Amino acid sequence: MKTKMQSIGFAFAAIMLAAALLSLPQQARAAALPYGASALPQQENQAGSANVDPAVESRLNKKQYKNVHATVDNGVATLTGTVDLYEYKEDAGKTVLHARGVTGVRNQIQVAGPTISDSALQAKLVEKLEYNRVGFGNVFDAIGVKVQDGAVTLGGHAHDYPNRDSALGLVATTPGVKDLVDNIEVDPLSQMDEQTRFAVAHAIYGYSALQKYAIDPALPIRIAVQNGNVELYGLVDSQADKSIAFMRASAVPGVFSVKNYLAVANQPSETK
Repeated sequence: MKTKMQSIGFAFAAIMLAAALLSLPQQARAAALPYGASALPQQENQAGSANVDPAVESRLNKKQYKNVHATVDNGVATLTGTVDLYEYKEDAGKTVLHARGVTGVRNQIQVAGPTISDSALQAKLVEKLEYNRVGFGNVFDAIGVKVQDGAVTLGGHAHDYPNRDSALGLVATTPGVKDLVDNIEVDPLSQMDEQTRFAVAHAIYGYSALQKYAIDPALPIRIAVQNGNVELYGLVDSQADKSIAFMRASAVPGVFSVKNYLAVANQPSETK
């Protein structure tokens, strides 16, 4: 009988001890666990974690991003890996920025693809840009190219934002471009400046000695206008042609100043 009572007592004590442990705060019970153990399974992809968010992963589920990896930490997505074109690097950053919960993007993607010498890449891009936006956009654009270690910098003037974006898109889709810096200045789109552009173009191309520069759409005398101030770019055959273009542009009513950046074939470029 005594042994039976002792067994009941031990059982009751065990029940009371278990109840006491269950009533302890969650933090106290977790502290009693071995180092490195977890009281509850960690929830993956929670806010602030460094896991791949499903929303980000789905946006990168395209062939051009097959070597791209992404992690998200406190809303900032970090992109690493490689792509074949600079365009894909830029697009990856834009598409991930629109994923749910992403507030910023750290784009560390490297552009792989072919390696082309700076001189060859620059020559290729200059040729492409010469024939880009053929028409008035070509005459009124004066976009320069500089290449260093595969990084391309575009500068100069664009007639409008579509022309600028067209030039940027052309470079971004060219194999061998590792990075792209946009320093293009978009000229003012005022009605007065637009009238001045066409008036200067008519004055220059309406002169018989200069009409030859309208034959090849890649090699026109280019005209940039900012608030009545005119700049001339391009390559002409002689110093006489350069001077004539300057005088013709200067004589247009409403033109405040003319900067003559026309280069003469086989001569160093000068500014007038």
